[in-house]
Amino acid sequence: MEFLVRTENLLPADTPDDVREQLRTGERERAQELRDAGILKRLWRVPGRNATVGLYEADDPAALHDALTSLPMWKWMDVTVEALATHPQEK
Repeated sequence: MEFLVRTENLLPADTPDDVREQLRTGERERAQELRDAGILKRLWRVPGRNATVGLYEADDPAALHDALTSLPMWKWMDVTVEALATHPQEK
């Protein structure tokens, strides 16, 4: 299944710089692991916001949930997920 995942990072502004950098580094590393596993297909930044739009592929919603919750920033993310279905015109 494919999913369109919108995330916004809500990490508190008063988070110490060293903690913020550790989280960013961990987030990049985990995202690469998800890419290597074929789960994270594409990722776009949303200009002017601390937000992304991603195309993910997972066996089912539970597998997607597991992938998203494995991200270091997970607890500071506002996440919206849309399951995608192939349009008949695409066949």
